[in-house]
Amino acid sequence: MVAVFAPPTPSLTAPGAVLLISTYELGHQPLNLASPVAYLRQAGFAPSTTDTSVEEIDDEALRAARLVAISVPMHTALRLGARVAQRVRTVNPAAHVCFYGLYATLNRDFLLGELGDSAIGGEYELVLVELARALDAGLPASSVSGVGTRDAAAAPVLERLAPVAADRADLPALRQYAGLERDGTIVRAGYVEATRGCHHTCGHCPITPIYGGRFFAVPRESVLADARAQIRAGARHLTFGDPDFFNGPSHGLRICRMLHEEFPGLSFDATIKVEHILQHRRLIPELAELGCAFVVSAVESLSDLVLAKLTKGHTRADVETALSILDEVGLPMRPSLLPFTPWATLDDYLELLTFVAEHDLQDHIDPVHFSIRLLVPPGSALLSDPSSAEWLGELDQAAFTYRWRHADPRVDELQAAVARVVEAGASQGEEARATFAQLWNLAHRSAGVIPPPMPIPVVKRRRPPRLTESWFC
Repeated sequence: MVAVFAPPTPSLTAPGAVLLISTYELGHQPLNLASPVAYLRQAGFAPSTTDTSVEEIDDEALRAARLVAISVPMHTALRLGARVAQRVRTVNPAAHVCFYGLYATLNRDFLLGELGDSAIGGEYELVLVELARALDAGLPASSVSGVGTRDAAAAPVLERLAPVAADRADLPALRQYAGLERDGTIVRAGYVEATRGCHHTCGHCPITPIYGGRFFAVPRESVLADARAQIRAGARHLTFGDPDFFNGPSHGLRICRMLHEEFPGLSFDATIKVEHILQHRRLIPELAELGCAFVVSAVESLSDLVLAKLTKGHTRADVETALSILDEVGLPMRPSLLPFTPWATLDDYLELLTFVAEHDLQDHIDPVHFSIRLLVPPGSALLSDPSSAEWLGELDQAAFTYRWRHADPRVDELQAAVARVVEAGASQGEEARATFAQLWNLAHRSAGVIPPPMPIPVVKRRRPPRLTESWFC
């Protein structure tokens, strides 16, 4: 009898045995690769990376990997990541496929059916390290705290990370990502996070079911080291990607002061709740002085009913006050919107468009925002709303959301029509104001109204700086 020896399984510490994949991070060089890569390398692993938004997937890299970790921080990334997982299963069915990020644990039941083997939410870096160690030692993924598997869910690990600077050395160059456009000039843009999680619990936000109102300050030295590395690589603008920059205002401003002192010409943008603009209005002038180019704020709706349903913490009147506060120091607001929800009416949509026209905000809002429809992922806080039975449909696992229909069919029809107009405008490079004019006419006709002339703006605004990739969820 001839003995047959199987070749030894390569260690996960071998180059490329761990492969991290990002599919979409809003046009930014992916921090969700750079951060875990740093922790893995510090632990003795030699991971490789692929960002499919700017790179082709290499089948040889897939075959060499024993652990393939796919970043899914948002819905678009999740849908793209599911396709990547299908390819991994075809090319290397023996690889352990792990999904990590906000949407991983929310969609565990579907993802770990056929596509993946494990899912990690919360502060995932050290959990990924422990997963790699366990697999390397021949231990099951379920032995690692914070790792969900087909057989058992796992609570996300919510602990402040030790300071380790992100490692972007092997990522695609910044020139391949979105830049900052200001007055016709485009400069390279980087991306950092000063905090993770969120102090607030907005009902529609995927952060809420994972973090439950908790947030963590990223160690200052880690943020500064990451910022400096990107500036050395050519960044002249930084996006602070915190869910809310004023969750920890002292922490964030201290970082901005240090960066401004070291790099006086550096600009940045940040996301700040309407509620926080009002609460911390005394900080807004310094924000502008330190180089803030614009503030993204999740306005979402002007309907006080809708805002209450979403637990946003602000009202329509607050939006106007926040605009005034920013206007006082010449700081543009770039509102994000969620105009299509089960509670929003056609009149609400017309009122939103009128508000945008009256305040001359057409250039401040990427047209895609006028088409955004509420997503209700598994685990959403909205599922606990007693009134959800009135509008909530079945879970479409493959689409990673519960279906819903508006009580007024015209609202759903308008959303589909708006999406078509916005997509066509984007593909043709149409100016935001031209797309807005189409939406103005379309919405009024959908409501059975002859489109009136747009109102004369109460204030005339300059076209604000913007990132060259539109925001998607």
